Amino acid sequence: MEKLSVSHMNARFALPNRSFDFLQFQHSIFFLKFPNPNQNSNPNPNLVRLRRLNCSVSDGTVPSSVGATDSSLVVKKKAAEVSSDLKGTSIFLVGLQSSLKAGLGKLLADALRYYYFDSDSLVEEAVGGALTAKSFRESDTKGFYESETEVLKQLSSMGRLVVCAGNGAVTCPTNLALLRHGISLWIDVPLDLVARDLTEDPFVPGPYPEVRDEQGALYDKYRAGYATADAIVSVQKVASRLGRDNLDEVTIEDLTLEALREIEKLTRVKKMIEEAARPF
Repeated sequence: MEKLSVSHMNARFALPNRSFDFLQFQHSIFFLKFPNPNQNSNPNPNLVRLRRLNCSVSDGTVPSSVGATDSSLVVKKKAAEVSSDLKGTSIFLVGLQSSLKAGLGKLLADALRYYYFDSDSLVEEAVGGALTAKSFRESDTKGFYESETEVLKQLSSMGRLVVCAGNGAVTCPTNLALLRHGISLWIDVPLDLVARDLTEDPFVPGPYPEVRDEQGALYDKYRAGYATADAIVSVQKVASRLGRDNLDEVTIEDLTLEALREIEKLTRVKKMIEEAARPF
């Protein structure tokens, strides 16, 4: 059986048990390559253009709605300070999926001039969309996790990425080890905000209490995996430090700045260890 895979530059994501050949990343656009049915040997694939995935490549500019704010300028200044010691190391974001986590990832990638990827979106697109991915996960959990692992293998082999990772990233020692190829941050968003975020999504069924209970169960299930991250970016702690009683007042810029501060601490510690290990 043929395999589906995603390639970025010279890398390829092999996704098992699928009928396609592979997806190729070119200038933020993914292409699905199908074998030509009219040729029996060494077929030249036909390219079918897919819609843009949830990824971006920064050109050093920030959307005007963000770039016009003072806080965004502070974020970009801090990113410039961090970049020299970061040296292209990729950043992996773990934690429950939310608009705050995704927004942080995109702004962080833009500020650092990194590529941004959502690993769940890569897997979903590869298997034919969110509904197909859900069915795949339910019918073949092992195969689905294998697909997530293959995606992580290839993403972790690259540099200059911000990856918004799904829960599959913290489900097994293999995936946790792959996150060690970069810096991992646990984006800790309160359950109330996550549940409210999801209930505003027309593709997520169920009333708020039910969604909150489901997210609470996921949080309990994956919390130990989240806790292996190199640092935590907590919405509640950021709000407390800024003196904001309403968590809704915490902005994407606030969280991104906090993430950059944590990254700065980690890179400084690494630099100190490297310097201490040098012979006199």
